[in-house]
Amino acid sequence: MTCDHGRLPLHMGASWTTSAPFRETEAMIARCRAKGILAVELEAAALYALAQARQYQSICFAHVTNQMGQSEGDFGKGEASGSETALYVVSQTARSWRQRQTG
Repeated sequence: MTCDHGRLPLHMGASWTTSAPFRETEAMIARCRAKGILAVELEAAALYALAQARQYQSICFAHVTNQMGQSEGDFGKGEASGSETALYVVSQTARSWRQRQTG
């Protein structure tokens, strides 16, 4: 089965990033949902802290794969663990960025 890259689901919005997984309480998740936050993840907090400390520019692509283990088969990432799709999204972003830089 091949992926139709022209029809990838894309959701843009805020995510809650934390380096403390035990802060993901039901009450905090409810507050984040009420604010329209789409996802919670743990990796970007460290990435952005490093970027800020070292004054690096940084971007994080989040491949959201589950709903916090709330349904069966929740951790599926798709074909090749989502690698092909993730590389496609990154390459399209880089292409768009290069086009904007050159004019």
